Amino acid sequence: MKIVIAEKPSVGRELAKVFGATTRKDGYIEGNGYSFTWAFGHLLQLAPPQEYGFIGWRRQHLPMLPKKFKLAIRKIKTKDGLIEDPGVRKQLDTIKMLFDEATEIIVATDAGREGELIFRYIYYFLKCKKPFKRLWISSQTDEAIKEGFRNLKPGTDYDTLFNSAHCRSESDWLVGMNATQALSISAGNRSVLSLGRVQTPTLAMICSRFLEIKNFVPQTYYQLAIQLDKDGQLFKAISVNNFNNKEEAQGLFDQIQDVAGGFPNGGKILSVEAKPRKEPPPLLHDLSSLQQEANKRKGFTADQTLSLLQGLYESKLVTYPRTGSRYIGDDVFAGVPNLIDKLKDHKDFGKQAEFLSTAKLSKRSVNAKKVTDHHAILPTGESAYQLSGDKQAIYDMVVGRMLEAFHQECVKEITKISVESGSLFIANGTVIRSAGWRSVFNENDEEKKDEENPSLPKVKAGEELPVVNKAFMEKQTKPKPMYNEASLLKALETSGKDIEDEELRYAMKDSGLGTPATRASIIETLINREYILREKRNLVPTPKGLAVYDVVKDQKIAQAELTGQWEKRLEEIRSGASVADFKAEITEYTKAITHEMLLAGNGLAAKLSPPKEEPKEEKPAETPAAS
Repeated sequence: MKIVIAEKPSVGRELAKVFGATTRKDGYIEGNGYSFTWAFGHLLQLAPPQEYGFIGWRRQHLPMLPKKFKLAIRKIKTKDGLIEDPGVRKQLDTIKMLFDEATEIIVATDAGREGELIFRYIYYFLKCKKPFKRLWISSQTDEAIKEGFRNLKPGTDYDTLFNSAHCRSESDWLVGMNATQALSISAGNRSVLSLGRVQTPTLAMICSRFLEIKNFVPQTYYQLAIQLDKDGQLFKAISVNNFNNKEEAQGLFDQIQDVAGGFPNGGKILSVEAKPRKEPPPLLHDLSSLQQEANKRKGFTADQTLSLLQGLYESKLVTYPRTGSRYIGDDVFAGVPNLIDKLKDHKDFGKQAEFLSTAKLSKRSVNAKKVTDHHAILPTGESAYQLSGDKQAIYDMVVGRMLEAFHQECVKEITKISVESGSLFIANGTVIRSAGWRSVFNENDEEKKDEENPSLPKVKAGEELPVVNKAFMEKQTKPKPMYNEASLLKALETSGKDIEDEELRYAMKDSGLGTPATRASIIETLINREYILREKRNLVPTPKGLAVYDVVKDQKIAQAELTGQWEKRLEEIRSGASVADFKAEITEYTKAITHEMLLAGNGLAAKLSPPKEEPKEEKPAETPAAS
């Protein structure tokens, strides 16, 4: 009997259906020589501190550095405290029974780092020694599944992927458990103060931005504006310089003659620059970029978007969702014309699909060398019908981005007119000559919103035009905006660095905080820890979050760039780098931050809520989620 193990029941049922297995048993489905079973996500986790002899939260235990980590069955909260989940124990017994009978084990958990970890923890916990094969697919369509089963890979091909996942799991335990206990103990055990390898620098970014805005002192400055007339067409020009001195600005303003009558009472055209600018189409979506777009367009949280996208994946409508790649290879590109062809009847995108079916497709998103475990998110070509409003919105973002990515450049003409009228003024205008990819959603870009002139008249250098109006404008500098989920996800990609260029940002993704698959859970963890909350679309720290930040802000655990390097190291382990070296570094890092946190908590208690009951021994059992 061939045993196939999936990550969750819904996927197990779909795989069984493809192979005509219909006999339902307790915890699996069998038929046609196969048995299909499943996990429920993470059934197992690294054992809590007390299973290594670290009973209670005591300073003398720190740092806790188990010589060898143990696996423990996932626990659930009850009125009697944390207990082993009986449903997990029952399913593990079922999987063990099937593994014992297996002639072949096929791993069909999600084809990524966490999917590999879920299976391997089960495999090692059950002390299974049988070889296994790996199903590695990016789509859940029947044909993709069958093709994947025809091309199963040896399980050992993914040992380095497991090493990366296991190192991530152990480092999160070491940093999270030790830092959390150290800070909580030094603050007098007033409450559990959760810290984590990725969680804490993310909190630091949110708090730092919040305090920067709170402490921002606006600076007043002055601008001058004139309105000129060219044969009845009015346009506006703004002073090149901003003036901090009101008297200086007023003096120049008074020199402008605001009546028609020509030079010297008006403005002289010094130069006219009209340059074409080509905007290449955007890259295809990975999970992070889609979460950002969904937050901007619909206000969806990162977690909502991932959940909706996972549902579309399991319904065979889109390819693998937890990808960090925005590229596809030539083999996948060969199928894109067919995907576009199937959209000709789409109510919103049919016209663009029709155009692209006869046009040369852009290959900006085609680069096999930049494809990681999975390629960028694409529709599968399966018909989508009767989707909920939210699922339809996400599906249309995937489809729309595919059309944008393979569309033509947007060609604009950027015009800049320099005018002299007592001082130097500039008039800017943009005309879209060919909308190209921007025609898919039929939206103007952000910069058009702030532009003074929708269009500019034809003028020549040396012309003298009357100034028909003038304005003296008092303005104030503004702080950076508060983080929302879209801007935070973008910042996490580059460890907080402000990088607009999408290709440069993509190049830095391995040095970012977390991964596309974990960033949504990091945000939710901070909310569950009561460190941040959502105010409309913004992410705002709570008093508790600010108090913790104030203590850790200068410590290693809060440094985004330093912590982002661990993600890069984990990806290098995926490519074969030394596990021992990484573990040694994490051990030293753990010792350092534990020492820092034991010193840092003094004085924190006063900033927090009134004394609470001391943490029970069960509390350390919870491995800090998503670090």
